[in-house]
Amino acid sequence: MTRISHARRQEPAERRTSLYGGEFSRRITVRDIAAAKESGEKWPMLTAYDAMTASVFDQAGIPVILVGDTMGACHLGYDSTVPVTLEEILVLSAAVVRGTERALIVGDLPFGTYQAGPEQALRSATRLVKETGVGAVKLEGGERSARQIDIMVSAGIPIMGHLGLTPQSVNAFGGYRVQGRGEAAARRLVRDARAVQDAGAFAVVLEAVPEEVATEITAALDIPTVGIGAGPNCDAQVLVWTDAMGLTPGRLPRFVKKYSGLRDTLDEAARTFAEEVVSGAFPAAEHAYH
Repeated sequence: MTRISHARRQEPAERRTSLYGGEFSRRITVRDIAAAKESGEKWPMLTAYDAMTASVFDQAGIPVILVGDTMGACHLGYDSTVPVTLEEILVLSAAVVRGTERALIVGDLPFGTYQAGPEQALRSATRLVKETGVGAVKLEGGERSARQIDIMVSAGIPIMGHLGLTPQSVNAFGGYRVQGRGEAAARRLVRDARAVQDAGAFAVVLEAVPEEVATEITAALDIPTVGIGAGPNCDAQVLVWTDAMGLTPGRLPRFVKKYSGLRDTLDEAARTFAEEVVSGAFPAAEHAYH
């Protein structure tokens, strides 16, 4: 019996508010996430790395916002998530918290801040919670991270797991490859998912996992699964916001759907501004003080 499912069993009966579209006068919590799993409600999650973008997503009703180490590639200019530091996560997580009122904010533990063992993980997660105000912490790994998850949950820190394609391990994987193909790999993923749940995590991200494997894991767990390239049967779905909104250049993973064309919009606006400055059309009389 996991801690999350046990806590949910002991809750008094009450009317549940939908994570997306529901009325909340407070922050969404992991108890609300557990209730959504119990009721079969699907919910969306997006990343964000600054207060202004996060405020837009919060206003739109996105119930969970991840301050992911994906900031490395799409915000800080690194070529992967590996160089991201805890200090960078702290600064941007605090900004996202300040820019939101309703969403549960989840902060990522970057590479090198928890792999050494439970004590290192607890120190890192404690800083992340105390210094930024995030409501939960995410880290990668299944059985290998179970002890870290256990000590953090025991200390009162809600933890989201991350399995499948774990970008911090890209060098070990030999590239960004689908994980869980084949019987042995699929069984290993199922074991990892159970280990994350048994250690006390309140949810687990499944990235670049065959749909059939993600479906099996989702049905087997009491905690919600958050899919990204894991098919439609996960309890929730997450995308990196710059990918989803059309800001990321170049080729994107096949699981990404573009919901906007912000890169083209910004490019056009910047060119129009530049042309008006050169031509003298801006600033006009209404933009001047007298």
